[in-house]
Amino acid sequence: MEYRKLGASDLLVSSVCLGTMTFGQQNSEAEAHAQLDAAFAHGVNFIDTAEMYPVPPRAETSGATESIVGSWLKGRARDTAIVATKLTSAGRKLDWIRGGPESNGRETIRAAVEGSLRRLGTDYIDLYQIHWPDRNQPMFGGWRFDETNERAFTPIREQMAAMAELVTEGKIRYVGLSNENPWGLMTFLRAADELGLPRVVSVQNAYSLLNRVFEQALAEVCFREKVSLLPYSVLAFGHLTAKYLEDPSATGRITLFPAFGQRYEKPNVRPAVEAYAALARRHDLTPSELALAFVAGRPFVGSTIIGATTLTQLNANLRACERSLDAGLLAEIDALHLQFTNPAP
Repeated sequence: MEYRKLGASDLLVSSVCLGTMTFGQQNSEAEAHAQLDAAFAHGVNFIDTAEMYPVPPRAETSGATESIVGSWLKGRARDTAIVATKLTSAGRKLDWIRGGPESNGRETIRAAVEGSLRRLGTDYIDLYQIHWPDRNQPMFGGWRFDETNERAFTPIREQMAAMAELVTEGKIRYVGLSNENPWGLMTFLRAADELGLPRVVSVQNAYSLLNRVFEQALAEVCFREKVSLLPYSVLAFGHLTAKYLEDPSATGRITLFPAFGQRYEKPNVRPAVEAYAALARRHDLTPSELALAFVAGRPFVGSTIIGATTLTQLNANLRACERSLDAGLLAEIDALHLQFTNPAP
């Protein structure tokens, strides 16, 4: 396992991060603990979760994932695991989470952190991330900005100051963002610099063969500002395994939870998946191996977030992330990308 410095922090994270959003919904506590044991035995030291997990978010299961991770952490020395979690932001109707966040104000952020610390059974969170922006911005399959959706939001300087207080108190070590765009990331960074506050060290965004939007602008921002990408949905909710090509009803998150399909219900998704699957097979790779190895090998990636529902899937994904793709194959991938440019942003 390779270990990388996360942004400008002193966190040395494994090049693969275990995503946990199935824990408490698709995976029981025992299954989740088995995944954590297997991942850490393979060299993983980085776990990503969120206060609203598991998904799909429901009142009945809210917070279960953090609690499951917390029960596993009890059997380990705390400093052997780097734990990231995320704040449920305003803008979505999740009334069972702290009454439904109306903003990312100081009290909201503090209450969220205290809840996560309690469920995780820890005194500190290594990386605390804002799950999505507290403002009007296209995300989760949206592909253009719509000014008619504009609404009031907590100024970014106030959000940054609230996070900084918790860093000073030792409750969180570093700050990250998620589902963020260049304007948002630069505004957070500028606020930190102007106010003398801790800087953002990572951004967790969707990134895959079907969605390379990050490369257009955020890649330059992250390079120049020393911010790492934590890519999620690297298999595009199972599409890049190619399993839905032969059987659209194959078991997976898309068929179990159809609402997640919106990001991939776009015209060029299927032909792009077909093309990448054919490319993988020409090079004696599975479609999953191609997709995972491509993302894991990008220079701007701090750690590739992978998730699984079985140990077989997990072990296969861990091995795939350690493969390297030669220059010729990468050129073929880029040629397909120019043909099918970001079909699922």
